[in-house]
Amino acid sequence: MSTCASVSRDLDEPISGTAATATTWLLLEQPGPWGAHALTSSHLDPALGRALERAAKGTGVRIALIRRPGRHADCGAPSVRRVYASHTAPGNVWLHSAEVHDPRRLLDLDFAALGAGDHAGFGSALGGRPHTGDPLALVCTNGKRDRCCALLGRPLAAELAASGVEGVWEVTHLGGHRFSPTLLVLPYGYAYGRVGAHAVKEILHSVQDGRIVVEGCRGSSAWERPGQAAELAVRTAAGEYTTDALSVVRMDGAAPRWEVTVAHVDGRHWRVAVAQSASLPPRAESCGTSVLGSPARMDVVAVRELAPATALAS
Repeated sequence: MSTCASVSRDLDEPISGTAATATTWLLLEQPGPWGAHALTSSHLDPALGRALERAAKGTGVRIALIRRPGRHADCGAPSVRRVYASHTAPGNVWLHSAEVHDPRRLLDLDFAALGAGDHAGFGSALGGRPHTGDPLALVCTNGKRDRCCALLGRPLAAELAASGVEGVWEVTHLGGHRFSPTLLVLPYGYAYGRVGAHAVKEILHSVQDGRIVVEGCRGSSAWERPGQAAELAVRTAAGEYTTDALSVVRMDGAAPRWEVTVAHVDGRHWRVAVAQSASLPPRAESCGTSVLGSPARMDVVAVRELAPATALAS
């Protein structure tokens, strides 16, 4: 059976620079079935879903629903829901959690502050505290969004949970379902595609050790897509895999070409040329459509380490 994921894999479509962008992720537990647009087509009050979408718009906060792996029969509204908030920008990475009885309390949050990396309001509004458990492994499983997420994501989430991996949740949408199964790891916000259980375990173990696995990585949600590709290219070129060692500090240009400056915490800088082009031949970007498209791809053209004086001038 041909799917958008199998076609993308067969065409060897590159995945670097394809992660969803969000400086902060806000995750709300919502058991039961999900529709294609889960905030307004699940058993969450759709009026609340629309209000949350409005509150988050333009703030850098991306909201998603999560549920534990397994069967998703409707067992009624949960009495207590887990909520996570995670900021992904290096130098201010954090993951906090809370429990709420009424999900409408999320509307008390200052979304602009959350997007800017301020977690004080999450604590005062919801009683949130720093998450002390293992990193979160969020696997996209929303088959109503795209069947690949159900066919490939749900077995992965189930296998991880059955093997005792902590922090595994199903999530509504991470973008790029043609790269299924897709994974987001918090708190650092790196997304992965075409991953199996063994690879996910390696990724999570590395994160616990403060390191990033580049293989299969789509990029960090902290950056726009040219920055994602540039940062991963510098990691590979410099052999630097420490989680928060690199930051995208400047992007010059516009589509289809950017000059991206990536900085190391030790003061080194790199200038990375990134070009956008269309993936060919045209293909269906989703199993839910028969329309052929040519999704944008980010290709790193050059990586150049800057001399110290040049880096300061930039």
